[in-house]
Amino acid sequence: MKKTFERLICLALSAVLLAGSTLFAFAETTLTAEPMRFNADGSFKIMHVTDTHLHDDNVEESTRLIALALDKEKPDLVMLTGDIAPEDTLESTAARIDQLMRVFESRNVPVAVCFGNHDSENSAYTREQVMALYNSYSCSVSIDDGDALTGCGTYVVPLYASSGDELKFNLWVFDSGDYDGEGHYANVAEDQVRWYRERSEGIERENGKKIYSLVFQHIIVPQIYDALEEKDYWTAFSYERLYYENRFYRFSKEYTNYGMLHEYPCPGYYDHGQFDAMVERGDVLAMFTGHDHTNAFGVKYKGIDIVNSLSTRYNGDAFSTQYGYRIISLSENAPNAYTTRVVRWYDFAKDKDVKALADGKDDKSLLAEIRFYGFFQKTFTDFCVFFVQAFTGRTVRYPD
Repeated sequence: MKKTFERLICLALSAVLLAGSTLFAFAETTLTAEPMRFNADGSFKIMHVTDTHLHDDNVEESTRLIALALDKEKPDLVMLTGDIAPEDTLESTAARIDQLMRVFESRNVPVAVCFGNHDSENSAYTREQVMALYNSYSCSVSIDDGDALTGCGTYVVPLYASSGDELKFNLWVFDSGDYDGEGHYANVAEDQVRWYRERSEGIERENGKKIYSLVFQHIIVPQIYDALEEKDYWTAFSYERLYYENRFYRFSKEYTNYGMLHEYPCPGYYDHGQFDAMVERGDVLAMFTGHDHTNAFGVKYKGIDIVNSLSTRYNGDAFSTQYGYRIISLSENAPNAYTTRVVRWYDFAKDKDVKALADGKDDKSLLAEIRFYGFFQKTFTDFCVFFVQAFTGRTVRYPD
């Protein structure tokens, strides 16, 4: 009887292990979006749109600015990295998503989506319901990973050669969660890290080499503070570390820096090894996040650029010099590198090509307003930066 019981236990454990391995194998092989290709000239352009926070008071202006940006930039893919339309009901969220997605759909621009901390925080609807809204549009290339992984919307978008079947590049998309059980911001979970590691290794085996890649998610990784320098409260352009009182950080000369810190970075409190796994694998060039609305900066740390992009929304008269979008350019002939630039609404509104694209009085009035108020914002910021750099000899703003 005892041996029979032991056999039953072994069979049960084997079934559990088999089910787990089968599920993970399923996740590894199926969470891959439809392949995309580099253009005939070897180029591929990504427009990073994040934290639009679409509501009644900004949706018309925000979507119009995004439409103008699409017409000017003509990206091959838009990456939406969360906090897009966090309304109180699914119906109102659907309406806001429709206003945005119709902009992409009408221009035949593919869109890949991941979620932010606000996208389902009020429990009125789930991430899966919101993903279904996005995927009801033909331009969406996003994947709902179902029960395979924590969260909703962790997958990889492969980029193939302009001709032929050679895989050239990967775009990893992660759901970085909303909040942990203690109320901190969340982070990418252990099973998502394990999936990335296994899939990355599998891709290397399948192709006989590492395939370089970029990562997109909402919440920045905790390692950003390891790449900054701790200073005291009185140091200009230093910011108190989230969750750690009386610890202030600024750019460090030890690392390569990009852009400028305008607020403290907001990673999760805990860490499940995502960044370390990517350092170990050696196939990630950069991680792009949103979440911190006025931060457009990057730091190269352990071979990976940790990069934050601006909130892509219209916010009345405020922050026209600190809201905008990011462009990322890839080349088929140099898959181990990328270039990026930040476009702020203030500079965007001054662009003669954008002025030419403006369609009617409302557009021209919107751009004029951004230029007018942005001039004062930019003048004040430039004065503060010049003053600090001139009198301290410390660089607080680097080229984007």
